[in-house]
Amino acid sequence: MQAAVTVTPAQIPELLLGLATVRPVFLWGAPGIGKSSLVRKFADSLGMECVSLLGTQLAPEDLIGVPQIRDGRSVFCPPEAIARDEPYCLFLDELNAATPDVQKAFYSLILDRRIGSYELPVGSIVIGAGNRATDNALARPIASALVNRLTHVHLRASAADWLVWAGENGVHPWVTDYLVDRPDHLWSQPPKTEEPFSTPRSWHMLSDALHSFGPDIGEETLKVIVHGTLTPAHAVSFCGYAKIVRHSFGIEAILKGDASWPARLEDRDLLYYLAEAFRGRLVKELPRRREHVSASMRQTAYRAKSLLVQLAEISVEVAQTVIADDVDGQPVLPAWFLVDAARDMPRLVEARR
Repeated sequence: MQAAVTVTPAQIPELLLGLATVRPVFLWGAPGIGKSSLVRKFADSLGMECVSLLGTQLAPEDLIGVPQIRDGRSVFCPPEAIARDEPYCLFLDELNAATPDVQKAFYSLILDRRIGSYELPVGSIVIGAGNRATDNALARPIASALVNRLTHVHLRASAADWLVWAGENGVHPWVTDYLVDRPDHLWSQPPKTEEPFSTPRSWHMLSDALHSFGPDIGEETLKVIVHGTLTPAHAVSFCGYAKIVRHSFGIEAILKGDASWPARLEDRDLLYYLAEAFRGRLVKELPRRREHVSASMRQTAYRAKSLLVQLAEISVEVAQTVIADDVDGQPVLPAWFLVDAARDMPRLVEARR
């Protein structure tokens, strides 16, 4: 299902309060961005127990129940997890990953709020959730009749929301400080191949591992953990950041001339991170138009070109990342600076093309 409008985690409680209390809701979103935890937290806020049913682990009879003979007639007895006396939140997780037969078994719960002769207690709420087919996750089509009886809410990851949550839940400071600088690394599109990718969940996993190993974690162990949880490019960048934290080696020292670009092959992850920080600083400090360049900015641009030359002498590939276009092929750095770079460093700009 395509999302015309998306919401952040901070918007979910208010939306669910107005929607889920009157009609069933389906929460769409990529893996690992916190759909399940948001539903459980919402149920807690209402003082309700949250009963989760995982669509991928159910058979139709797990919902319909088993028949018993009463007064010569068969009666289906719903499972204990569903048949409750007090109002509760029924959370149908991975609903669109369930088989068609299981989805059909959910129909009566969603549409009529009943299974057989059992009806959900008045005040109960029903919320479904699932990943999108575009996330390379297990997802099956939902019948139009069911689609039309659910209110669909599309969730997107929000670094601002997640960092607030992280600060309240003891997430490792390396993780929070890094994502303050690189909020775009909180989430990445699930890859088509079998490899780790960055999500709020995977950053939380990395935080737990960092807490577990403690401050004396070895460099090689750190690489194994980071590359085992994050998108490869993010993992390289985070390892570089960790070296800065440990050795007080930052872009400020390079800009001031107090330090040089790290040239050792084993510090290539650090070099990539510093190059990204350098690029971010140029985007922030250089004006978009040449006529707005002050004397101090001209000095900054001159120093930046000098540092680019030094960086290219170590690695042309890393230097290219500083002047590279964005994912849509649009220049990130000001055009006048790129023109100057092309004149002073034709080899670097040609390699970029």
